[in-house]
Parts: sequence; structure tokens; C-alpha cells
Amino acid sequence: MLRTPPRLSKAAKQALITRAVACWNIALPDPGCELYYETPFQLLVAVVLSAQTTDLMVNRCVKALFIAGLNPQTIVSWGEERLLAYIRPIGLAPTKARNIVKLAQRIIEEFAGEVPSSRLALESLPGVGRKTANVVLGEIFGLPTLAVDTHVFRVSARLGLQREKTPEKAEQALLKIIEPQLLPKLHHQLIHHGRYTCKAQKPRCAECCLAEFCPSR
Repeated sequence: MLRTPPRLSKAAKQALITRAVACWNIALPDPGCELYYETPFQLLVAVVLSAQTTDLMVNRCVKALFIAGLNPQTIVSWGEERLLAYIRPIGLAPTKARNIVKLAQRIIEEFAGEVPSSRLALESLPGVGRKTANVVLGEIFGLPTLAVDTHVFRVSARLGLQREKTPEKAEQALLKIIEPQLLPKLHHQLIHHGRYTCKAQKPRCAECCLAEFCPSR
């Protein structure tokens, strides 16, 4: 049974991050993004599709399309209904299909067919919020971003790194204690640790490389 971690000072949080990174650099040396993509545009589409569903389901639906070279022009030529036929098993598929067609059109018209590299431009696209923009900025452009999904939120809370109520506030709290050079790699390590070890219902503490110093133990 996990306990609520104690309040930690900024220095204690940073020391804990240092220890965690040392462990993860051995256990998860090259975590990477589990969404399949071949181009920046495909990653953007995959992240939009991944909201409220699993990376596995997204890959299952679109990997073959991505290998075939799916691009903004193809999406626009298809329209919502044809795109929906491919992504229907994904949660909120009709809304996502509508947004993806619109964002593909915007990328062609306003950004010469290329995924923009600024947060402001990305978040202006239909269906793209802060978390999606963070993933693209980190994965494609190598910026020190932190997309706080359910795994990052849970793991960081169990480690006592943040005690916030929303992902947005958690992101800001974490960015105050995480050295920029650790990102975006640390973002992927947090996700992998939460997805496969520090699970929501049955955390695998006996197999966790952080168990000896985890404040929730």
C-alpha cells in the first residue's frame, strides 16, 4: 500500500530527480516515443489521436498509413469520412477526424505544408492543446518541454515532486525543479516508468529501481 509522500524541499526534490535519472539511465537508457511516425506531421496527427486512448490503438489504426506516406495533402483530399473509416476504433474519432482535416488544411495554407516550430502556432491548430504542442516541440524540435499526461502526473506525485491538482499546474511545478538539459528524455522516462512499472492500480514496486528511495513506499 503506497502512502502519501511527505512535503519535500526544492533541494530534496532535485536530489531525488538526480537519483531517479541515474536509475532510469540504466533501466531506460533510450525510452523514446511509442507512437509510430515517420514525419513531423504524422507525429502531430498521432498525438492528436492519442487523447483518451492508447498509443497501441493509435499505432494499430494508422501505422500502415504512415508507412505509405500520409501527409497534409492526402488528409485534405480524403476529407472527414474517409479518414474516419481508418480511425473509427479510436475514442472520440469523429471529433478527431474533423480536427485533423482542419489542421491539415491550416498547415498547407499557413505553414507551407510544414509543422510549425512555435508553441503559439501549434496551439492555434484545431485539436492541438498545450500537451500535444509539448510533445511535438520536444520530440521533433528537441526543446526542453514536459507533456504531463496521466503517467507523468502519477509518477511525479508519488515521488513527491509535485502536489498539484491539474496537469497544467503540475507541469509548471515540475519545470521549476527539472534541469532543462534532462528534457525531453526525462519526459519519456517518466511515461515509460508510469506505463510499465508505477502503474495506477497495481504498481510493481518489487521490480522498481526507485523503490529504495521512493517517498511513497
